[in-house]
Amino acid sequence: MPGTHPRELGLLSDCASCFGLCCVALPFSASADFAVDKDAGRPCANLRDDFRCSIHSRLRESGFTGCTVFECFGAGQKVSQVTYEGRSWREAPETARQMYAVFPVMRGLHELLWYLAEILGLPAAAPVHPGARALLLETERLTRESAAVLEHLDLDAHRARVNEVLLRASELVRHGLGGKRHRGADLIGARLRGARLRGADLRGAYLIGADLRDADLRQADLIGADLRGANLAGADLTGAVFLTQAQVNAAMGGPATRLPAALTRPAHWTDETGAGVPAGGRGAGGRASGAPRSARPRPKNRRSRRGR
Repeated sequence: MPGTHPRELGLLSDCASCFGLCCVALPFSASADFAVDKDAGRPCANLRDDFRCSIHSRLRESGFTGCTVFECFGAGQKVSQVTYEGRSWREAPETARQMYAVFPVMRGLHELLWYLAEILGLPAAAPVHPGARALLLETERLTRESAAVLEHLDLDAHRARVNEVLLRASELVRHGLGGKRHRGADLIGARLRGARLRGADLRGAYLIGADLRDADLRQADLIGADLRGANLAGADLTGAVFLTQAQVNAAMGGPATRLPAALTRPAHWTDETGAGVPAGGRGAGGRASGAPRSARPRPKNRRSRRGR
């Protein structure tokens, strides 16, 4: 039985052990998040021969804010060192196409492992712990399958099964808090300063540029919520469920912003008001990093977001 700490499960990124897969396999479009266009499978011009980024220390000022936000949940090193046993796409060019296809699948599995491990640390979700533990074991086993199996894995089907447990866990944690239901809501630019959102269902909500200063987001379900440019200065996210580091990195905040214990305060959160801090980018493949796709409905009458 694997542990449930992110480090034990290999869910913390270790770029030094990766073949720069996020810099090669994934596409991105010129936008506020990325300075240029890049096709999937083409190495970023800033990727060095040793798989390190030549502008890592100045990504934001160079127009690559999206790179500072992206999180692979440790999938990069798993594909590099386990699936392909340390042989890079440069050493074995014939593996490149398959490696690039396997990487986003592995990332999806690792993201699900993150959520399942979080459930096992939530006392209120005890009724679903057995199911979550079984799915964690199954998901961890899938991450160790061969490249051929991973390439053709039906990730959506597995994600749907996990999502049932995530939904039930969320309900248990938020029970009795009277939280509002804003699942998939279009709250882009919404004025929510000081809002009482404790225990709210904000799964897949569009909170881009929203003013959430001093908001009470304790025990809120934020899985898949798009927090790019949202102002969290002074907000309380203690106990918020299924919130990821990538979502936090994409937002703005300050010293008084309270985060769940598993997450760290981004280095760019230097202004208590949240003003003047660059907005973050989106996650892999053009989706906001977060929940299973089924939990992230699109707002009506909005053009779909551009892919990375």
